[in-house]
Amino acid sequence: MSTAVLAAFALLTGLSDAFWRMPCGARLALERADPIVNPGAVAGHVHTISGGNGFGFSMDYDQARKSSCSSCPIKQDLSNYWTPKLYYMAENGTFEDIPQAGEYNGNTGGMTVYYQQRPGTKNKTLEAFPPGFRMLAGNPFQRNYTGLQAAPGNAVSFVCLDYSGTSKQYNEIPNVNCPDGLRAQIYFPSCWNGENDSPDHTSHMAYPSGHYDNGDCPTSHNRHLVSIFYEVIYSVDQFKDRWYGNSHPFVFAQGDRTGYGFHGDFVNGWNQEYLQKAVDTCTNDSGNMEDCHVFDNGLFTADEQQACKVPPSVNAAGTSSLEQVTGSLEALPGCNPPTSGPELAVPVANCPKASIGQPASYFTDVTASLDWYYAGCASDNYYTRTFTGASQSSDTMTVATCVNFCKSKGYSLAGLEWSRECYCDNKYSSDDRKPKTGVIGNCGMKCSGDAEEYCGAGSALSVYAACTGSTCKNVQYGVVGNSTSTAESKMKTKRHLGVHRHGLLHSGA
Repeated sequence: MSTAVLAAFALLTGLSDAFWRMPCGARLALERADPIVNPGAVAGHVHTISGGNGFGFSMDYDQARKSSCSSCPIKQDLSNYWTPKLYYMAENGTFEDIPQAGEYNGNTGGMTVYYQQRPGTKNKTLEAFPPGFRMLAGNPFQRNYTGLQAAPGNAVSFVCLDYSGTSKQYNEIPNVNCPDGLRAQIYFPSCWNGENDSPDHTSHMAYPSGHYDNGDCPTSHNRHLVSIFYEVIYSVDQFKDRWYGNSHPFVFAQGDRTGYGFHGDFVNGWNQEYLQKAVDTCTNDSGNMEDCHVFDNGLFTADEQQACKVPPSVNAAGTSSLEQVTGSLEALPGCNPPTSGPELAVPVANCPKASIGQPASYFTDVTASLDWYYAGCASDNYYTRTFTGASQSSDTMTVATCVNFCKSKGYSLAGLEWSRECYCDNKYSSDDRKPKTGVIGNCGMKCSGDAEEYCGAGSALSVYAACTGSTCKNVQYGVVGNSTSTAESKMKTKRHLGVHRHGLLHSGA
C-alpha cells in the first residue's frame, strides 16, 4: 500500500472518530412553533426549542444571525434545534408535561447536540452547513418500526438511563421505568444535493449508503455535510408510581404513543467559515468542546444560556389568552389524539385554529401606580449581592410590596428574587450584573404573594427603578437582535408586551 493511501486512510480513520458534544444548557421556547413546516403559522404540536433568540414563526438565516443570545453555548452557533415535547397521559385522560433533565429552581432543561465528522471513502471532504440551510429528520405521523437505516427507522432510538445498573437502548418508548431518565435520540441525514431546502424539507438530504451514521453518500446526494445528532432527556422517573395498564403512560406532543414518530428540526445559524474551521481542525475524539481551540473564549456561560428566552405567544383557539402547554391539560395542544398505530396517524380535520398573539411578559406595570418602571432581569450572586442596601423576604411578596419597601428606605432600585426575596440599592454592584441588551433573562419564578406576577429566579433579579414623567417606560425587548428599546406601557395586564409576528418582537402596548 502506498504512503499516500496509508496517509489518506489514517486521516479518514481519525475523522471518523472525531466529534464535539454541545450541551445546550437551557430551553429557548416551548410552544407550537415550527418555521420549517408551518412558516408564519401556529404549528400542529408543541416543540421544545433550543438555540438563538432569532427564532420565530418565520425566519431566515439573516434573522438567525441577528440573535443576541443562545440557549446553547457556542457563540458563533445561532442555529435552532427542536423536537416534540413529551407528556404523561393520566388514566383519566388528562395530560401533564414531563420535565427535561436540568429543570429546577426556575431553570429549564435543554438538550445535547453532537457534531460528528464521519466522511465516507468516496466523500472525504466534509462541508459546513451553508447560509439558509435547514432540514428535518423523522416523520411525526410514524407509528411503526420500519427497520430502515434512516428516520423513521434506526436513526430514531431511546435509551433507558440507569446509572447504577445497565442502560438499554430501544427503537421505541420502552415499557419499563427509566430511573435516571428517558433519552430520546435522533440522527440527521448528512448527504446533501446542494439545495438549502426542499418542499418536504427532507428530499434535499439523504442518509449514507448502508448505515444512517456513516458511509459513502449516494450519487444523487454526493456532498457530505458534518453530521448532527440530538439527545433530549426526560425525567420520567417522577411518574414511576403513576403507571397503569399494560404499557407506559407517555405520549409525544403529536399524539405518538410509540416513539416511532420522534423527529427533529434544524435551522442553520452558524457562521459558515467558523463552522468549517471547527469541522477541519477539531478532530479530537474526546467530544469535549474545551479540546477544540476554535471555541476558545467563544462560549456562553450556563447563566447566559438560561437567560436566553423567546416568550410564548400562541393564543388558544378562539381566545386572546395564551395557550397552556404545561401543567394539567385536558388534551394535547392542537388536535393530537394519542395513537399507537401501526398505521400512520392521520391529521384531525376541522381542528379549531389557534392564533399568534402578543408574547407573554415577565413584569408588572407599576408606572402609573407607583412611578417605577421595569428595568429588566439582572444577575445576582448569593455570596456577592448585586444590590447591597436594605432587604427583606416574605411569603406574601409581590412587586408592589418590594417597590414600596425599597421606596420607604430611600432607594431607587428594587430587585425581586427567588419568588419571596426583595433587595434594594441605588446602583448595581458592577456593570456586568445589569440587564443585558436584547436578552429577556431568566426571571420566570412566580411571586409568593401573587401567582400572576414574576419575582426573579435563582441568581436572577426582576429589577424595578424609580422614574418620573416621560422616564416611566417599561423596558421592552426585541427578540431578533434588536437593541433594547422602551415603550410606555398603558396596559394593566401582567401578561403581555409588544407584538410577536414572524419572529419579531416590537415595542408597544
